[in-house]
Amino acid sequence: MKVDPRGQRFSAALTTIVLAVVLAIGNAGGWLLAAQAVVFAIGTVLGLQAAPYGLIYRWLVRPRLGPPAEMEDAAPPRFAQGVGLVVSLIGVIGYATGVTALGMAGAAAALAAAFLNAAFGLCLGCEMYVIIRRIWPGRQADPAKPDKEVAA
Repeated sequence: MKVDPRGQRFSAALTTIVLAVVLAIGNAGGWLLAAQAVVFAIGTVLGLQAAPYGLIYRWLVRPRLGPPAEMEDAAPPRFAQGVGLVVSLIGVIGYATGVTALGMAGAAAALAAAFLNAAFGLCLGCEMYVIIRRIWPGRQADPAKPDKEVAA
């Protein structure tokens, strides 16, 4: 499956805003971090085509931009959503158990990664995916089956 890389940066920008608010409101941010974890979970489990921020991009933003110059493989950004899920769940656990420093650390780590993607197009989770695939290749893609394209 292929995705529009602009949609990934748009999603990262929205994630950056949400996570900045989480850190700004302190202990009360646990519920918002949990909501962001749900967004990450949807993108990880159901795929980027079902992710809420991707749907916003596909319905409201992409029609105004026109088609992308190129599409990219969906596997690395989907893996990155999983990494975001794990990091944000660590933060949710921190907030829920009263270990505010852990909650803030989880939110801050996710914020740093989202900001790098939104501002510079550097997806840390995607880079992790590539490194893991080099070390542990797994099954290879079937060249007889072309990838599908989606907007986000």
